[in-house]
Amino acid sequence: MDTPYERSPPAGPPRLSEELARLSETFAERPVTLREVITVLRGRAYTLLLILLALPFCTPIPLPGLSTPFGLMIALVGFRLSLRQAPWLPSRILDTALPPRFFSRLLFAGRRIIQLLEWGLRPRWVSLVEQGVLHHVYGLMILVSGLLLLLPLPIPLSNLLPALVVILTAAALLERDGYCAVAALAVFALTACFFAALAWGGVEALGWVKDRMARFGSPD
Repeated sequence: MDTPYERSPPAGPPRLSEELARLSETFAERPVTLREVITVLRGRAYTLLLILLALPFCTPIPLPGLSTPFGLMIALVGFRLSLRQAPWLPSRILDTALPPRFFSRLLFAGRRIIQLLEWGLRPRWVSLVEQGVLHHVYGLMILVSGLLLLLPLPIPLSNLLPALVVILTAAALLERDGYCAVAALAVFALTACFFAALAWGGVEALGWVKDRMARFGSPD
């Protein structure tokens, strides 16, 4: 009797490091537009794009002229996700050019974060990433984080925390990992507290300056 033919299980989607390596090889020596990147990434394009756009904010990679477009793109994708609509970006943003060897530098600088994601992510608590109402929440988290990344604040953690929210949320949706979604919610709460403290400190400092100026200008 012939041994029945056993099919090998279908290969899973490429890992993040593999996607980055492919982008690095494809666009090694020339500038590349985001439109080209999305075309190469295909089905998981916008979720992967969120991670790729947020990673530089967690690394020492310089972003001359790109930090504002990156934050705006993250916010726009988050806005569409919060409405449960397909992600969309205007042509002007899609034609934003990334410098040559951008992905090779990103792969090197963000390797620890990428390795940690690949080690820890797997499908679990799937209901937390499949419930429609929670997708509104995740989209709003990405939207708010993108807007925070637009702020030109030379303050430690002001970029890192919202970037981590984007990365963890996108990774949770990408791999259907409820644990990662909970981690994203926790980091978002921490981010909200951090920026609330910054705002409160700014108001207090402004009040102190006004008080000093009033005292300085008043006659003895």
